[in-house]
Amino acid sequence: MAEKVLLKGNEALAEAAIMAGCRHYFGYPITPQTEVAAYMSRRMPKIGGTFLQAESEIAAINMVIGAAACGKRAMTSSSSPGISLKGEGISYMCGCDLPALIVNVQRGGPGLGGIQPSQSDYWQAVKGGGHGDYHLIVLAPASVQEMVSMTFKGFDLADKYRVPAMILADGTLGQMMEPVSLDLGEVKEYDKSWAATGTENHEGRNILNSLSLSPAQLEEWNISRFERYKQLEREEVMYEEFMTDDADIIITAFGIAARIAKNAVKDARKAGIKAGLIRPITLYPFPKAAIKNAAKKAKAILSVELNMGQMVEDVKVASNGACPVYFYGRTGGVLMRPEEITDTLSAIAKGEAKEW
Repeated sequence: MAEKVLLKGNEALAEAAIMAGCRHYFGYPITPQTEVAAYMSRRMPKIGGTFLQAESEIAAINMVIGAAACGKRAMTSSSSPGISLKGEGISYMCGCDLPALIVNVQRGGPGLGGIQPSQSDYWQAVKGGGHGDYHLIVLAPASVQEMVSMTFKGFDLADKYRVPAMILADGTLGQMMEPVSLDLGEVKEYDKSWAATGTENHEGRNILNSLSLSPAQLEEWNISRFERYKQLEREEVMYEEFMTDDADIIITAFGIAARIAKNAVKDARKAGIKAGLIRPITLYPFPKAAIKNAAKKAKAILSVELNMGQMVEDVKVASNGACPVYFYGRTGGVLMRPEEITDTLSAIAKGEAKEW
């Protein structure tokens, strides 16, 4: 059995990035993710890596573009307002087909909001927070162990598909401590003959560019990119099912909200309500088929989120009218309690709840 160590979520994520081969980190402090940068500032110089606290979030994401363009594994991290500032650079990365890892340890918003945990950046992450036609690979951990494994997985998926990956965590996961295994296996090697490394590994020059003055060429690039997105949707969807086999009401929830919802499922079962849980792990690509199939068997779906209702839109589209969809959320950094979800399940079962 692999040895486990007690680590805070932000620090566990940072160590996992190093173990995944990341040697270039560029960031800027913001609560509740600052420990990622602080950890990297200590570790990177000791392993021959690069740590640089940029003058701004905008500078940090552009430094990631430079390192990724050279074929190196690079990473940045921030929290909600900081990710907004990185939006233009993220769009440029997608336009250049550059792999990298972007970490968002979410806080309440909009605006500067507050420093407490939230899930209100779902739309920004999965719908594209910058301009143009693009997607990020979006991974939603629900434990400190998954902060580790999803970081490792994120770098691999980014390199495999040449699509930036995002870890969409929250302040609770970033700050909580849990025992984790750091036995993550071997770092995979991917073909990076596209990288801008002079003529070291290829003939001629590689040019990485997101600008095209030809509409036909730009359309061709976008169509090609979306073919890779379709492959992601076919091959890389991840989700967890909990007690869904005979469930009358399916809860959908991700991240820390899913952990709370899982306790609510157990409590509901004790109260005679057949509840189950589908937890999307990849928010993009979204587990549409799993939710579609569940909706055909269930009497209702309840989307539980730490926001005013964001993922619920994708849940409703995926369910395609097969059963009614309901929503329960808390916002502003307030965490719901399991009994709040159980009460909502009870209201749905009694026909007293209002559809979303």
